[in-house]
Amino acid sequence: MPDTDSHSPALLHEVASLPNLPGVYRYFDADGGLLYVGKANSLKKRVSSYFQKNHGGTRIGHMVGKIVRMETTVVRSEAEALLLENNLIKTLQPKYNILFRDDKSYPYLKMTATVVPDDAPRPAGGQGVASAQPLHFSRVAYYRGGVEKKHHYFGPYPSAWAVKEAVLLMQKVFRLRTCEDSVFSNRSRPCLLYQIKRCSGPCVGHISAAAYAQDVADAQRFLQGDAQDVMRDLEARMMAHADRLEFEQAAELRNQVAALSNVLHQQSVDNVSDRDVDILAVKVQGGRACVNLAMVRGGRHLGDRPYFPAQLEAAASLDDDAVTAPRSMEQRVLEAFLAQHYIGIPMPGVLVLSEPVDKALVDALSEQHGIRVNAVHQPREQRRAWLDMAETNAALQLARLLSEEGSQQARTRALAQALDLAVEALETLRIECFDISHTAGEATQASCVVFVGHAMQSAHYRRYNIEGITPGDDYAAMRQVLTRRYAKLAQAQAQARLQGEAVPAAARMPDLVLVDGGRGQVSMAREVFASLGLDLGLIVGVEKGEGRKVGLEELVFADGRDKITLPPDSAALMLVAQIRDEAHRFAITGMRQKRAKVRVDGGALETIPGIGPKRRARLLQRFGGVRGVAQASAQDLAGVDGISRELAEEIYRALR
Repeated sequence: MPDTDSHSPALLHEVASLPNLPGVYRYFDADGGLLYVGKANSLKKRVSSYFQKNHGGTRIGHMVGKIVRMETTVVRSEAEALLLENNLIKTLQPKYNILFRDDKSYPYLKMTATVVPDDAPRPAGGQGVASAQPLHFSRVAYYRGGVEKKHHYFGPYPSAWAVKEAVLLMQKVFRLRTCEDSVFSNRSRPCLLYQIKRCSGPCVGHISAAAYAQDVADAQRFLQGDAQDVMRDLEARMMAHADRLEFEQAAELRNQVAALSNVLHQQSVDNVSDRDVDILAVKVQGGRACVNLAMVRGGRHLGDRPYFPAQLEAAASLDDDAVTAPRSMEQRVLEAFLAQHYIGIPMPGVLVLSEPVDKALVDALSEQHGIRVNAVHQPREQRRAWLDMAETNAALQLARLLSEEGSQQARTRALAQALDLAVEALETLRIECFDISHTAGEATQASCVVFVGHAMQSAHYRRYNIEGITPGDDYAAMRQVLTRRYAKLAQAQAQARLQGEAVPAAARMPDLVLVDGGRGQVSMAREVFASLGLDLGLIVGVEKGEGRKVGLEELVFADGRDKITLPPDSAALMLVAQIRDEAHRFAITGMRQKRAKVRVDGGALETIPGIGPKRRARLLQRFGGVRGVAQASAQDLAGVDGISRELAEEIYRALR
């Protein structure tokens, strides 16, 4: 019998009325949650197959039993259906689809736009520095975010490390500047980078704007894959200088040629015939999958990056169209990655793949990006070597993930057993940990980190600015942060009990509350929980052992239980230490950022009456930082737009 007994006649009538046209369908449960997004060449045939068959106790049967509502969108072609389907999957993250959750944008190497002036010889040694303007000398920098057309961007790169390596290369070979414009504008002598031959010193006139622009152009050609052409041009210019007996200029170019030759020799995996290529290898094992993406840009292999999809098992039997031939799990995962990954980011014209993919998907990607995408399966020569590396890395990354997940699950289980936690499923065990951080009472912050699903969940972390207490009073800080975190939850729970309703999920308390500290901090937490009417058994303090050595921590309870000491090699203690250390790291980071804002980032200026964000920005830009503002005279300060003579004198007095 088909699985239709639990579905409303209206839903079944809607299914029967679907057209034989391509489109996208979406299934919803009784709570309005999105279960699944799919595409079909024929909506009628594809959707009907879910409701006309008996799927038994399979995953697909479990999902079909939850469907109470359906939405469909008719499109003009299979390509449009593919694009719409994966846009919806990426943005809505349905429960039963294969999901690649990676919200991080890719980093780029950025070269700022250059306005080349009418170049004239300039004295060396810092003379005439005032005419050196940042806009005349392009800056190379690491960049992540939206791109602007006026600047030049190279990449994307698979990691921040790869971009920083490229920036270092630009310094070594082409000696391009990396300093901020505010620093550039206020130099009176060359910095250390000039001394170690990592910058040509444009800020103090050691290179003309035209010569610097030539270096920028060579760097851009190199990044675009024209390394050999750049090498030949440099050699030709070197010989021309030598013929004119301009031996200093010839020596500079000789050093540049040597540096570039050394770089090309080190990058033996390069292949200039392939400028921009993405290499993708997939590995499936133990119910998990890894897609390893390696990038080649400008003929240079930039490294790789692993991706691990979620909902793999849930989607295992759901995304095969009944009218197509069955595909392996590797193919499904790779196709899901291709369709989701390239939404909103540029893609190269060549893809080297470990598995064959549907031609319709490749055509849809070509249509989406306005370029002809060539998908290569079973490549040869250099592409084969690249794919072999990607496949090896995919296998290694997946093995690492499975090992870490296995050990992390064992730690979660050990902690639940050691503390006798009443948790129905370990996947739902939620632990929140608090720590206080400050420097001699300054910039006090509290952190709350969250562990759930056998992993730290950074998206749920929170920081609390602690105010209105005696500086350095950690107990008062802990009272404040616990009250702010749990008072509303306690109120929501009391309201639900008063009305005889179930406690809403948003008001659910964690299964364990860790506080970094011993009996004093636990006593403070007990007072807060008692005043809020919360369960004291949730509170556990992590007390440092003898000599404050790692592995000798003791667990202190708020409900009167005797404290316990776990063995140093205990998996439960390892998990407690991991969570405690993450809370400490998060608190320290926040405290340092808050302290730096006051000490370094101009916060001192904003305490002066009459100085708002705009005037502060003008002062920092003119003098290169708070230190420069503090060293300036009142007359210099009054020369800044928007700063009167009276205000300049006030700033001078406040910072002195």
